[in-house]
Amino acid sequence: MNIIAKKYIFLACSAALVVASMGALAVWGLRLGIDFTGGSLMEVSFAADRPSGDAIRDRVNALDIGAVAVELAGDRDVLVRFRAADEETHRRVLDALASMGDVRERQFTAIGPTIGSELRQRALLAIGLALILIVAYLTWAFRHVSRPLSSWKYGTVAVVVALFHDIVIPVGVFAALGHYFGAEADTLFVTALLTILGFSVHDTIVVFDRTRENLHNLKKSETFDETVNRSVRETLARSVFTSLTVLIVLAAVYFFGGASTRYFSLTLMIGVFFGTYSSIFVASPLLVMWNDAAHRRARRG
Repeated sequence: MNIIAKKYIFLACSAALVVASMGALAVWGLRLGIDFTGGSLMEVSFAADRPSGDAIRDRVNALDIGAVAVELAGDRDVLVRFRAADEETHRRVLDALASMGDVRERQFTAIGPTIGSELRQRALLAIGLALILIVAYLTWAFRHVSRPLSSWKYGTVAVVVALFHDIVIPVGVFAALGHYFGAEADTLFVTALLTILGFSVHDTIVVFDRTRENLHNLKKSETFDETVNRSVRETLARSVFTSLTVLIVLAAVYFFGGASTRYFSLTLMIGVFFGTYSSIFVASPLLVMWNDAAHRRARRG
């Protein structure tokens, strides 16, 4: 299979997904969770029949504590979100839910708006710092590779792919989920994005490292395009099987884990899938295109 020969098809598909994701983000934005905006989150589980979401919302609204959001999860779990509250309000909400049936509180989290703003700034700083360190590391790791591309270009391609493909697509999907299903971006979501960054770059490095080895042991008359394509084919099975095992574990967490980790595992599944795709069908073709562009400039010069 000559992946490099079909690079424009794969890159066009990726570009379309990125544009669609950025459009969703621009139109709907991210629905930020209480970690970033401040507020309270209560997760409870009903032992027997769970009341309807409307019934739960009406019962909590009767307490006059401000806007209330209710999300049903699984067969018996309920997530209730409301403004930042003290312990007395927390107890009143729990008592109101207990009046509707045998209920057990699984977790309660309350975060003030000042802490939420600080967490938001730190989340953006963490992602930005991770990208800078990734470029620096890959530049150092590929320092002995200078032909036909400089070492820093490997790091740049890896980060560009990780940022504008493997991160933007999950963020765009999450914007749509937030608009239609009320999914909220919280600190677990940021953790998932950083995990996706690491996984994506790791998968891309495997392909680039094989490319580096093959460049050191270049076959006679083999072009850069052919070397990159051979490297991708040699690592293809490894990338697919590794990602498949990760996806199986994440699927188990999604279907059998708690409600609070459902969107976390879903974000990771989306990121791992597209991270594997980009490592095979996006990162290496971008290297080839960069090399082709450099040759065209050299001929014109």
